[in-house]
Amino acid sequence: MLYYLLTPLRDQFIGFNLFRYISFRAALSVVFAFLISLLLGNYIIKLLRKHQIGEEIRDDGPQTHLSKRGTPSMGGIIIIISVIIPTLLFAKYMDIYIWLVLLVTLFLSLIGFMDDYLKIVKKYSKGLIARYKLIFQIFLGLFVGCMIYFFPVVEEARTVSTVPFFKDYEFNFGIFYIPFIALVITATSNSSNLTDGLDGLLTGIMAIAAISFGAIAYVSGRVDFSDYLNIIYLQGAGELTIFCAALFGACLGFLWYNCHPAQVFMGDTGSLALGGSIAAVAILVKKEFWLLLICGLMVIESLSVIIQVWYYKKTKKRFFKMAPLHHHYELKGWAESKVVVRFWIVSIILSLLTLTTFKIR
Repeated sequence: MLYYLLTPLRDQFIGFNLFRYISFRAALSVVFAFLISLLLGNYIIKLLRKHQIGEEIRDDGPQTHLSKRGTPSMGGIIIIISVIIPTLLFAKYMDIYIWLVLLVTLFLSLIGFMDDYLKIVKKYSKGLIARYKLIFQIFLGLFVGCMIYFFPVVEEARTVSTVPFFKDYEFNFGIFYIPFIALVITATSNSSNLTDGLDGLLTGIMAIAAISFGAIAYVSGRVDFSDYLNIIYLQGAGELTIFCAALFGACLGFLWYNCHPAQVFMGDTGSLALGGSIAAVAILVKKEFWLLLICGLMVIESLSVIIQVWYYKKTKKRFFKMAPLHHHYELKGWAESKVVVRFWIVSIILSLLTLTTFKIR
């Protein structure tokens, strides 16, 4: 919004010329998102406490988590608001990339809100029935896939995805790109939901993923950088840097309240939306396979659940002490804060290794 309002006035005040630059608007987006999250967080936490919207803790989980019962949940509202406002302020809101990523974020946050509301307020133990949640996620993915397929910004990149480590090679899905997009959004949002089990764990991982994909979006939207790195140039994709910057700032602000011991949990309202939004950015910059690397810990968390279920069905024994994987390490005696920080370290290493693949090809 401010780009359209202030840039035309640069002749009257030279400082407004800065709004032409994505880097400047991204920096402002980080700061504004952080401040909104920080200031709004305290108010929303009090509101959640007032209405007794607290987390229910499973009795079969780690016993150390029982003390968290009643901690305000649905705090994902803080993140969503903190992401949307700076994005609308500093991004070119007429850009199709921005509208699609905001649509995914809002839609999934609404699904998560319904799930949290049914579990916490209405006391339905299972919340939103799993198949309904899955149907909504797949529907959203198919819609996004159709938008990209039938209204491509870059015609030659309509159905392709860049493959890591391979130079001058993109995988072309053809018509199957639409269901592929549905799979990516559904899988990533659910993986994000599974990872959200310890104070600050998912928040930190998402902050790391946001800054990584923000860098990718920035270079993808510049002719010179994309040519130098030999990646697909996507006109307008640089605006996604503003969204990623807002997501990074919002996660930092939320982490102020969500670090151990957490004053608030994001709930499905936040976890589904965060995973889906990162998936949407990866899709729009044609780096879907990069999710397996940058969000590698989320992939591992999901695989730990799949392995646990499969192994138990086969042997009636547990492969891990508990799944997802972060609970396994808790039950091995690791302090919660130690698990979280070590998982963050792994995420940072995975992200750095991923970014090096732009040259190792």
